Amino acid sequence: MPPVSTEPSPSDRQPHLLRDVAESFGVDAERYNRARPRYPDALIQRVVATSPGAEFLDVGCGTGIGARQYRQAGVTVLGVDPDPRMAEVARRSGIEVEIGNFETWDPAGRTFDAVVAGQAWHWVDPVLGAAKAARVLRPHGLLATYWHVFDPPSEIAQAFEDVLERVAPDAPLRTPGIQLQEENLARALEGIRTAGGFAEPEQWRFEWQRRYTRDEWLDHLATTGQLTLLGPAEVATVGEAVGAVIDSVGGDFTMQYVTLAAAATLA
Repeated sequence: MPPVSTEPSPSDRQPHLLRDVAESFGVDAERYNRARPRYPDALIQRVVATSPGAEFLDVGCGTGIGARQYRQAGVTVLGVDPDPRMAEVARRSGIEVEIGNFETWDPAGRTFDAVVAGQAWHWVDPVLGAAKAARVLRPHGLLATYWHVFDPPSEIAQAFEDVLERVAPDAPLRTPGIQLQEENLARALEGIRTAGGFAEPEQWRFEWQRRYTRDEWLDHLATTGQLTLLGPAEVATVGEAVGAVIDSVGGDFTMQYVTLAAAATLA
């Protein structure tokens, strides 16, 4: 069983055009903030060390999960997100957020040392986004985009795939995780190269793990693109099926994660 992703498949369209999915995460922004994982400390430290300064723009900042980690690392962060519901949660934790899609957002003459995007750059046009980042970055500024790949135990992954096939066979979210995120990474790299202005981008990889209880993982699943478009009955059916398998393996499990990143410095 290949790793599974909790992010949407591009199917036959570019993911930034799947606006119904992109705008669905704010349905329960509090749950998203509570259940979604942080980014590995090694990633945060590398981004901070590679940036020429400490003023960051967080694209698609959501509820501020990554922004808070950067702030704890001594960075000043401005977030941009299209969803006011997500932004409100981030603001309550002290993150400054402006509402808008990055491609059309007005920086009002401001520039930044780094533009970062965690679990979000696939919602941005990869060429227009990279070109916009080049315009708002200071000399030698850093663009860093990154995604998680989730690799639960095979029996838990299979239970999720089986029940999702029953309740939502037409969901546009079926690409296996590592394939999907490698596609996102490839689009980001190609977009950076096409936009121009950057040195040759690098690929970074971070492996880590996290222990989940049954309730913690079901909480997380409810925030994912596969489920945010479903009704309560369908979500409950998924939860019952996956929860039963987690119970059968002792009520908790270790999730293996890989975080993939595309990073490029302004030439």
